[in-house]
Formats: sequence, structure tokens, C-alpha cells
Amino acid sequence: MSDSIRKGSSLIIAAVRNALESGTLAVLATVIEAPAGVGSKLLVAESGETTGDLGDVSLSTAATGFAATFLESREEARTFRVAEFAPELVAQADTKILFERIQPEPRIVICGAGHVRAALAKLASFAGYRTTVIDDRPEFVTRERFPDQLIELSAADGWAEGVRKAIGTGAGVSVAIVTRGHSEDEECLRSVMATNPDYVGLIGSKRRTNIVLDRLRATGVDESKLMKVRAPVGLDIGAVTPEEVALAILAEIVAERRGGEGGSLSAWRRNKRDDE
Repeated sequence: MSDSIRKGSSLIIAAVRNALESGTLAVLATVIEAPAGVGSKLLVAESGETTGDLGDVSLSTAATGFAATFLESREEARTFRVAEFAPELVAQADTKILFERIQPEPRIVICGAGHVRAALAKLASFAGYRTTVIDDRPEFVTRERFPDQLIELSAADGWAEGVRKAIGTGAGVSVAIVTRGHSEDEECLRSVMATNPDYVGLIGSKRRTNIVLDRLRATGVDESKLMKVRAPVGLDIGAVTPEEVALAILAEIVAERRGGEGGSLSAWRRNKRDDE
């Protein structure tokens, strides 16, 4: 391996590490099939900043422009021929480039340590999410009870400090507020509103969640942030048991992350029959 290639690889690795540590998104483009230059890499940050190149200025420019479109698709990885995103580059039309989404590890922060939390953490772990549980009762949040990553809260810490530590930058983080009452919901949600997670859901009936949201609204919490809160949390699947409620919550989190609509995949077929 030449010094220039080794140096380029080190720069790419450093840029990927920086993106993950800062909680920002990026796209890694790699030439995987071409007459020459296979293995060339280009990292395009969410901001548009680039590291590395694909061995050709025009190709790098085209890939940089396409990176934003790829991020919007929410796909994890996909291979494209250059003709698919830059038809003007006729000489490189058949070159194949692998685009990979660079993003923080998906995490779920659960406020509250009750029965819904236990079911949600188990389902989330099975689906590949790392979970963090916070509660203002240290005796409810122990390694023995929950083998997940845990942050224990004490009366001195309060929800604000626990939420801040758990959520961090907020990138890749979904928050489910499933505490035991109005006051705890309100205090936790107020703390969450000071951060920037990808998703926030609040458990409870329409009446209960409206009470909490109205209280926060009355104290000056940004309305645009409140409008993003999923309250009541979860998709409407008729959930009753804690396990079913957890499933409804996780389904909505996945839909938000992947850009899904949460509808029935077979609706088109049944609607077509109704029209006939």
C-alpha cells in the first residue's frame, strides 16, 4: 500500500470516528467496480464537507451531490452505477459505487422503570437498539433487575441531569416517557425538550398527555418542539398489555427511523377489491 493511499485511509477513518462521536450523519462512498481506482473512498458529511476522493474530480463532485439524496432515502447501504445518479459522466457510466450511511448507534432512552419499560427494553434489544433506563427511584434501576446500560437518578440529580447524560447529542436517540404519573411525565418531558433526540413519545391517554403538554406550553416551552412529541405514544394497534404497548411504541420508533408510514402493507390489495 502506497503512502498516499495509507494516508487517505487514515483520514477517512478519522472522519468517520469524528462523525460518530459528534452524533452527525455522513455518507461513505466507495468505488467497488471500475476500470481503475477500485477502493477509492469519499466521506461526505451531513454538512457537505468531504474527506478523501474517488480518483476523479467529476466523479467525486457527482457523488458528493448525490450523498444528500441517499441520506434522505434512509437506506443503510446500496450500490449504484454512476449512470443512475450522474448520467452526464458517460465514460464512467458502468462504474459501481457503494454508498453507506454513517450514523450513531440507534438507542432508546426510557424514562420510567415499570412494566412497559421492561417489555420495551427487551423488544428494543432484540431489534438491535441499545437501551438506557432512567428513573428517579434508584432502587428500581439496578443491574440485577435490568441488564441494560443504566443511568440511576437520585433526588439530588433530578430528571434534568439524568436526561442530559442519557440523551447526549440526541442523534440516533429515541425517547419513550413511560413514568408513573403526571408530575414525573411533566418533569421528564421538560428535561427532554432541552435536548434534541430524533424521536420523543409520551405514554398516556389523550386527556393525560394533553394536560402535560398544556402545562409545558403555559411555561413557555417551544411550541414547535411540543408538536413533535408523539402523545399518546405508539401506533394504534389496539394494544392492551404492557408487551403490546411496548410493541406499539417500538413500531412507531422504527417507522420514524426508517421513514415508514405505519399503515397496513396489504391495504392496497383490500382497497382495490372494494373498488371493483
